[in-house]
Amino acid sequence: MKILVTGTAGFIGFHLANYLLERGDEVIGLDCINDYYDINLKYSRLSKTGIEKEQIEYGKEVHSSCHSNYKFVQMNLIDRENINQLFQKEKFDTVCHLAAQAGVRYSITNPYAYIESNIIGYINILEACRHNQVVHLVYASSSSVYGLNEKMPLSTQQNVDHPISLYAASKKSNELMAHTYSHLYGIPTTGLRFFTVYGPWGRPDMALFIFTKAILNNEPIDVFNYGNMIRDFTYVADIVEGIVRVIDNKPKKNDDWNGLNPNPSFSKAPYKIYNIGNNNPVKLIDFIDQIETKLGKKAIKNFMPMQQGDVPATFADVDDLVKNLDYQPTTSIKTGINNFIDWYLDYFPK
Repeated sequence: MKILVTGTAGFIGFHLANYLLERGDEVIGLDCINDYYDINLKYSRLSKTGIEKEQIEYGKEVHSSCHSNYKFVQMNLIDRENINQLFQKEKFDTVCHLAAQAGVRYSITNPYAYIESNIIGYINILEACRHNQVVHLVYASSSSVYGLNEKMPLSTQQNVDHPISLYAASKKSNELMAHTYSHLYGIPTTGLRFFTVYGPWGRPDMALFIFTKAILNNEPIDVFNYGNMIRDFTYVADIVEGIVRVIDNKPKKNDDWNGLNPNPSFSKAPYKIYNIGNNNPVKLIDFIDQIETKLGKKAIKNFMPMQQGDVPATFADVDDLVKNLDYQPTTSIKTGINNFIDWYLDYFPK
């Protein structure tokens, strides 16, 4: 297939692009390379796929030096005119839209960044799909949409009307907008609610990255909710495996959907929502313990209460993904953390 992957300088997008390229798909990568975190890490990811920093100019195509089936475009999602021109030129079969302004806590202090990228940028993608016969739009949602929900495991059949961060609200909005376009224009759309993804080449604002760096530098780490946070940590290779299975299986209209008893995870329109997680939650303090074990060094822990915008627990019900697409995450926390730390020590040599 010819696939647009947005966010290919980002963590998940980088890994997904590599997977698709290796299996022979034609991939066009798109990213604005903003400075939300260290852009050198983003350029390093791109370099691993044969896209060099010195070649990149805004809006210009860069062909990979190591993949004949890959080219990259630096472009901002809010640039509607150039987004439309890209779609008209390339005639994508599938779009996997991962680019977004990420981060729960950042959304509290920088709300407009989320409206621009996650709402305005997202409608530009939807409109481009509508007008250019894209056969399947897969997009990143988030476990954050569950907000104040407390019933575990978190299921796509639950109502998600109580988000507690603007980031979560923007992702819920994406799901609603996707359903509207599936209903009005028949565009097959699949939303993926990611649960705490981690692994090599991860984001510096994520817990594993922060903790590893601090422990190595003999600096204290903030342990929120006194270490009692529970997270469904999901290794990036397992996430990518799930994304690819979804890409290859576009949703169809489901006549079993009943408006008198509506299931929010599917519709009479070609629309589907999946949780994509590990289905095996871990307490934060145990996660830290595994990092300490791998590093052979104890953390200096600063125990703190819950932070605004955070939820105390996430636990993904992935039964739909298992049943429909035979998805099965296989990477243990120990293996995943060890792989990340091996990468970190190689990327940041002493």
